[in-house]
Amino acid sequence: MWPTQDDFAARWRAAAAEDAVLATFAGPWNLDFAIAGDRWSIGFRFVDGRMATVPSTSQFSFRAPDAAWAKFLEPTPPRHHHVILAMLARVPGCTVEGEMLAFVQHCHLVRRVLEIGKWLALGRALPVPAMLRPVAAEPEPALAPQGGYVTVGANQVFFEWAGSGQDVLCLHTAGADARQFHGLMRNAAITAGHRLVAFDLPWHGRSTPPAGSLPGGWRMTTERYVETIMGFIAAAGLRRPIVLGASMSGEICLELAYRHPEAFRAIIACEATDNIQGRQTPWSWHPQVNQTLFVPEWVHGLMAPQSPDTPCAEVLWHYAQGGPGVFWGDIHFYSGEWDARDRVGGIDTARCPLFMLTGEYDYSCTAEMSEATAAKIPGARFQRMNGLGHFPFAENPALFAEYLMPVLLGLN
Repeated sequence: MWPTQDDFAARWRAAAAEDAVLATFAGPWNLDFAIAGDRWSIGFRFVDGRMATVPSTSQFSFRAPDAAWAKFLEPTPPRHHHVILAMLARVPGCTVEGEMLAFVQHCHLVRRVLEIGKWLALGRALPVPAMLRPVAAEPEPALAPQGGYVTVGANQVFFEWAGSGQDVLCLHTAGADARQFHGLMRNAAITAGHRLVAFDLPWHGRSTPPAGSLPGGWRMTTERYVETIMGFIAAAGLRRPIVLGASMSGEICLELAYRHPEAFRAIIACEATDNIQGRQTPWSWHPQVNQTLFVPEWVHGLMAPQSPDTPCAEVLWHYAQGGPGVFWGDIHFYSGEWDARDRVGGIDTARCPLFMLTGEYDYSCTAEMSEATAAKIPGARFQRMNGLGHFPFAENPALFAEYLMPVLLGLN
């Protein structure tokens, strides 16, 4: 539990007042909130974006049972206890009391204040690291990926590739782009026998919307997704690639296995299940919420706490760069339009091998959800990836490679 010394709250506020991360958010806004447990509450007040000495009446409280806070404070917390949005989604008794809009507008601040408190509670010396994660190792030396554009329907689609050998088509997650695969593209053991190819979906990254599109008008559907992928494969000249995806792109991997098994050497669907409920959030397309702050925060807790800070920071930066409503439009597919509960049992793994890999810390598509879907598909092979979250190839490419390489080598 949080330390009970009378001066801990004062030391916590003082550390927050000196924190370099919180200082970057200083500006014309005020906030009062509290962190609470079973029978205690600690208040925090920001005036003009800076920590004030004395808290006032809280606009909201983030409350969790003491038993949940005890797990949160472990150096490496168990899954679902590592960050507040995961706790809200999966831990009973965790709630936001008060103004939900105010919480959503400032949840990045609440998360940082809690990181500071945890750092102090664990007895660490100040200042608090910008991310409470292991520092990433230097990237492996490798050739930089090559890039270019192809025409897919009405869209000019940007793509990159690295390596040589069997084509591996890499599909990015919702609201992101092909940069998520740069870590894998630097892995010489993978690129020695495989050509990794990744493209930015239309409206994403370096693939701009087609002429005449209205800002905010993007909506992903199953039909559009399959059509885009198959169109890219033809335009880029890929021949029976292995397909790798996660989250939204893990779902479409299952659809590709069902519709076009003959087109692929194998399918590797990460963080995938036949139906996801409850992950569309109105806050990612709300006029009073800054999506460049909220969307990265919404996905932050989907990564494992062990994943190194550099690739995790890159994931969050990519999400901060999304176009207006693009993330919302992708989640329209991921947790809305997509429903393959009546189809996955028809996937023929004899025609196209199917591997399903899901990270331990993914609370959106849990390992149990993926395993249950795999059980419906004769011949599908499921593996839980310990120490990984929802963005395995992006948040910790070195660890993900340890799970990926045996699959790729087994297909040779």
